[in-house]
Amino acid sequence: MNEQLGGNGRPVRWEELTWPEAGRTAQRTDAVIIPVGAIEQHGPHLPLNVDTVICQAVAEEVSALTGVPVVPPLSYGVSASHGDFAGTVALRPETLIAMMEDVIDSLHASGVRQFVLLNGHIWNNGALDVSAEKLRVRHRDSRIRAIGYVTMYPGPEVNGRVQFGRGLMHANFFETSVMLHLRPDLVRMDQVTSHVDVDSFWDYRMDQVSETGVWGRDVAEADAGHGKSEFERCVRTTAQAVAAAVHEPWPSAAHRPE
Repeated sequence: MNEQLGGNGRPVRWEELTWPEAGRTAQRTDAVIIPVGAIEQHGPHLPLNVDTVICQAVAEEVSALTGVPVVPPLSYGVSASHGDFAGTVALRPETLIAMMEDVIDSLHASGVRQFVLLNGHIWNNGALDVSAEKLRVRHRDSRIRAIGYVTMYPGPEVNGRVQFGRGLMHANFFETSVMLHLRPDLVRMDQVTSHVDVDSFWDYRMDQVSETGVWGRDVAEADAGHGKSEFERCVRTTAQAVAAAVHEPWPSAAHRPE
């Protein structure tokens, strides 16, 4: 990807700045990307950190293209609904909300006023939406929005080999392909399983609908080339959205307190 939208091709990692640099960056850019992932089971063939690895990688590439700084990821997520599969480290929704409040309050004190909460795990959605609502009320001079790293292009365009599940693509063809592109050393293709997804009104614990923790078919067909294409599309569409968002005019100058 050669397209640049305000960046210089290198991610701006918040934790690598000195405090004077962080202050100047906040004055100049006025925005940050906060990646939010999870540590949870991803079937027998993928590591626990899939959601964090992919989300952080997208966030850093978006930062490189846009110049918007990216903070270290919140690696734990709302994951208890995976049930009895070993390995998952889960936060309560209330805990994630509290963490997000503390992180944004700290960044706001440093001068940041625009916050993109980039989500890598669908069950974080509720907590992040609540966080955004609470913080846009608390910080009237700020703008906060939670998006998924695939949100900026329509869900049906994601080739995840999943028909049902309202976005529940887990350890599937899509995620396995992206991990084969990003971290092939962590993928155990000899342990791959698939699961035929079914339609339902209710959402269930993962261990109630899949005996392996996988949701999606044709996982053995995953490949790094497809993963690279999907990853670059996530980065490109998210970067375009973020670059436009940080320059979006407020509804009225009078509506933004100084």
